[in-house]
Amino acid sequence: MKSYELAVALNGSGGSSSSRITMSMSMATATTTQRHFLPFSLLKLKPLSLTPTPFRRTLFPTRTLTAAPRRTVSRPMQPRHVAAKSSQSGGGGGSATSLAQSAVGAVHLAVSLGLIVAADKFLKKAFVEAGIKFPSALFGMFCIFSVLIVLDSTVPSAAAALMSFFEPAFMFIQRWLPLFYVPTLVVLPLAVKDIPAASAAKIGLILVGGWLATLCVAGFTAIAVRKAVKTEMVEAEPMGKPAPFSVVEVWTWTAILLISFVSALYYPTSLGTSARTCLPFLLAATVLGYMVGSGLPSNVKKVFHPIICCALSADLTALAFGYFSKSGIEPVLGYYLTKASSNPGAGDILMGFLGSVILSFSFSMFKQRKLVKRHAAEIFTSVIISTVFSLYSTALVGRLAQLEPSLTVSILPRCITVALALSIVSLFDGANSSLTAAVVVLTGLVGANFVQATLDKLSFRDPIARGIATASSAHGLGTAALSAKEPEALPFCAIAYALNGIFGSILCSIPAVRQSLLAIVG
Repeated sequence: MKSYELAVALNGSGGSSSSRITMSMSMATATTTQRHFLPFSLLKLKPLSLTPTPFRRTLFPTRTLTAAPRRTVSRPMQPRHVAAKSSQSGGGGGSATSLAQSAVGAVHLAVSLGLIVAADKFLKKAFVEAGIKFPSALFGMFCIFSVLIVLDSTVPSAAAALMSFFEPAFMFIQRWLPLFYVPTLVVLPLAVKDIPAASAAKIGLILVGGWLATLCVAGFTAIAVRKAVKTEMVEAEPMGKPAPFSVVEVWTWTAILLISFVSALYYPTSLGTSARTCLPFLLAATVLGYMVGSGLPSNVKKVFHPIICCALSADLTALAFGYFSKSGIEPVLGYYLTKASSNPGAGDILMGFLGSVILSFSFSMFKQRKLVKRHAAEIFTSVIISTVFSLYSTALVGRLAQLEPSLTVSILPRCITVALALSIVSLFDGANSSLTAAVVVLTGLVGANFVQATLDKLSFRDPIARGIATASSAHGLGTAALSAKEPEALPFCAIAYALNGIFGSILCSIPAVRQSLLAIVG
């Protein structure tokens, strides 16, 4: 390299031809020296970063830096192209697999739910033929729960498999549970149209005051018993949450509503009877109202519960159809709930699931069996006392308020879920089942809107007391409202929700108890 520098100097100063020869020889010697002592080619160098810096420009010419990446980048292009093709083909297989899984899931739901509905229909028919007045669905719930307990103690895997098989049906019922309470609320105008205003006001006072009194009795009893037995809290079994409603579901039911509504206007008996023709759009209006109400903000739900939105949607649709068809709203509401199996309406379809709802309680109770066993003392004691208090206090206050005996009997099971309340009033002669269902739903609405604030005012901090007090006074609707914000209280709500109806049904099925209630009513 020294010769190279000398030759440059001579050439720059205008040296002779010998000087230029010396420069050429020196450059050749330098080049030969580089090729001899470098064990690798500069073309094979792969720097970690190709960001140009002064240091890298000095050591590596521009050609070297640009040549190497071209060779290294161009080679992986084919594998990348192949990978893209394989991912595209894999996506098609994944979509096919997803469709297959959806189909299998739909069949699983249909089979499991169909078995529960079939069992309910079979038990109901058997009890009617045998002349047994005890609620058939309640008997079925005891049977399922007992079978699960026996299997769990002998063959646990069989009990787990049975629970897994009926899980889709249970989740379906849980997802649509409030919807099964709606029909009686939709036809509320027909149920109360013959009730005098003074009697309606008395029923309203009994409803609100009775809810608050029952909540206090259940909550304070649970706290007192828990302190007496000194039972420590344990973790509850996790409960699955139903899937939210999708946009596809909303648009599907909207299309059903519009098409069937217009069709019924032009062809009033296209499906054989007016009730069957009105069934599709009235059912769609009910379902859409529930979907819309469920999607409202939480602060709006406090004063406008989804079940109210659901009932209003069905009533407004019935009003619109009555207006355009010139028939009025009352005949359309009559089509909504016909109570005739040969000519069912939308409300009859929904209320047909009430027996299945009761049967599904057995699965939720079995899932929380450890919790029931550990806290059995406070749960059973508070539920029994609150149930007895609710029945007899309603009868007593109704008589003191001089409410008609038939109306008082109809509202006796005001704090018991609709499915069992209707079974209870069927044991009494002259009861108005439509009024019973309406009062039960209204009680649930009062509890759903005000239960959490009331529990805070009463300083009920224990989840056992909060859960039992809510379910014992406002059944399913109150349970749904509280558990949405306090999931730790959900197990106690679910247990008290089921046991409250069970004990109420057992008590009212005893002739001596029924006679004592009728004696108080007068």
